[in-house]
Order: sequence, then C-alpha cells, then structure tokens
Amino acid sequence: MKFEVSSSKLFAQLQALSRVIVPKQALPIMENILFDLHENVLTLTASDSEVTIRTSIIVDAFEGEGKVAFDGKLLVETLKAFSEQPLTFNIDDRNFKLIITSANGNYSFVGMNGNEYPEIQNLEEGARQFNMAAGTLLEGISKTIFCTADDELRPVMNGINIDLQEDRLTLVATDAHRLVRFTDTTVKTAEPTNIILPKKPANLLKNVLTKEDNEVDIHFDSKTIRFAFGSTLMVCRQIEGRFPNYNAVIPQNNQNKVIADRQTLINACKRVAVFSSPSTGLIRLGLSEDQIRISAQDIDFSTSAEETLSCSYNGMPMAIGFKAPFLIELLGAIDSQEVMIELADPARAGLILPTENDDTKETLMLLMPMLLNE
Repeated sequence: MKFEVSSSKLFAQLQALSRVIVPKQALPIMENILFDLHENVLTLTASDSEVTIRTSIIVDAFEGEGKVAFDGKLLVETLKAFSEQPLTFNIDDRNFKLIITSANGNYSFVGMNGNEYPEIQNLEEGARQFNMAAGTLLEGISKTIFCTADDELRPVMNGINIDLQEDRLTLVATDAHRLVRFTDTTVKTAEPTNIILPKKPANLLKNVLTKEDNEVDIHFDSKTIRFAFGSTLMVCRQIEGRFPNYNAVIPQNNQNKVIADRQTLINACKRVAVFSSPSTGLIRLGLSEDQIRISAQDIDFSTSAEETLSCSYNGMPMAIGFKAPFLIELLGAIDSQEVMIELADPARAGLILPTENDDTKETLMLLMPMLLNE
C-alpha cells in the first residue's frame, strides 16, 4: 500500500500516540504503532494493554489498503527532524518493508504484520454514557492530577475520582497529604455516576485535549472507560474500588482566614524553603493582624530564614507548619491574583481557595499541616 501525508500532521499524531508505548511488552508488536489504511483514512493505534489510543488522519495519493505496525520511537525520531513537507509512505505488503520518501531522500525500515495487533476490547452490555465539553474535562484534570498518589496499597488514590451528580460534576484527587476538589455545575446527569480515572490515561488526555473543542463522549462499564472526541478514541481500564469519602476530611467553619497576593506568597515560600530541613521541607507560617511571618530552619546546618508579608487576616494569632513543596505547588495551581487560606487550628488541615471563582466552577485545595516543635 502507498499514501502521501503531511510530515507535521503525522508527526503530531505519532508524538501523542508514542506516549502510550512502554518497552519490554509481553507482545513485541505492542511496542509499535499500528497503521491501518482504508481508502483515504489512515487510522493510527498505540497501546500498552492498559491504555489504548486510536486516531485517524486524511491522506493523499493513496493506493491499496491494509494493516502494518512500525516502531513508534523510530518513526517519531525520524519525523521530528523534518520541516513541513509531503512524505510518501510506500509499504511492501509481503515483507512489511517501509520506504519513506521526502524531498531530499529515502528512509527505510521493516514493520510487522498489523493483523497480529490486539483489537480494542468491547464494553460490556449495558455500559453507561455521559458527555461534557473537552475544555471542562481538560480543566478538571489539570487542576487535580498533580495530587494523585503513587500508593500500591491504596490503588484507588492513584487516579482522579470523577463524580457526576444531578447538579454538578466533581473531580477529586488526593495523596493523603493534599487534596484538590474541582466542581462544575454546568455538567449534570439524571443518573449519578462515579468512575476513577488512572493517572496515565489522565495525563494522556491532558496532552491531547489541549487542541480539542468538541464534546467528549464517555462510555464505561464495570472495568473499562472509553473517551471519544473528534477523530480520537481512548480506551483504558478504570481503577476498581471505592474512593475515600473526601467531603468528610474537608474542615468546616474555619474561623481564621488570611488573604494574600498569591505570587508574592509563592516567591516568599520558595526563598524561605531553601533554608528548611531537606528531610522535612517544613516551613512555619506565623499569622497575626495583617501579616504573615514565614520562617524555616535547618538545625543540622545552623541555617534559617524569615520573611514577613502584609496580608488581610481575620482570626486569632496562630502558627502552623506546612511542607513547603506541597504548599508552593498548590498555590501555583490557583488562577486568581489573590489567595485565601482558611484555618481552624494548627492541628487541622488548611484550605487554600482562589478569591475569584467562576459562577459555575469552584476549586478547593486542602493541605495537611506538619507538627511544629515549639
């Protein structure tokens, strides 16, 4: 078979698909990307047996049809060095040898029989379905994915909990030290739905949804989730189990509230954190009327640092400790210019909230405190 395709268009698709592939697969063909040509549509598939992505592009000057699998890494490394130009792919159906012809040369390597590539698993009968805007799903994943855990003993925390209720969509991720809850009241359902999306497919969706403005159709059964948008289909296994009751750990009626410039607070925490103990990363926030005193020390090396920032504080004087990298990352994930930190007492979790929220969307972040030796 033979076809002509834009180098940049094909490279963009192959680059996204190559993120799925992992080395040393049980089936060697799974380390390849499947090319399936039918008329003028070239369908590309990559899988690691847990996650499968399939997408398609329109090609020119096509002849014949068939399936053949090629080394994904080799293809990406070859195509990324091309400027935008048409490339001709000529594939021998007998030995699966590929010759890529560009304006200046030829490049050849041998593929594998595409008919040996595993088919995408079908969903169980009675699978359920819902949909949402691609931008909403992208925003929810972006706001939460960095808080997912890597915990072999509690696999349900290694993904993003997608909870769709009659009045709202909620995405939650937590690693037991931090928690992020993103809600959107524009996405609703007549039938409540809950699935846990693993971290790897969530990351893949985060990358491919950036250029997507269509609706995302989501189908799922007891084990599998299928995302369809534009010309792309992604199928992955969902994490089985029950996600922790996240609402139970969010403290209510927090009387101590501080509002500060977000970027100023981030920069101060970064400077002071340099002097914290490498083993704990602990920084201390001392709160009093209209000021935050940020401090850290490393007793082993006799180093310390302290900065005082102006703020708006409504509450009793108190000091609370946080792990600096976690606090900085949470602050960095907020969009508003100012940030509100709500505290009950030094032993309970702090809530980090944007001071400006969309009428239909809300982001809440939670950070567990660290013990201060005072």
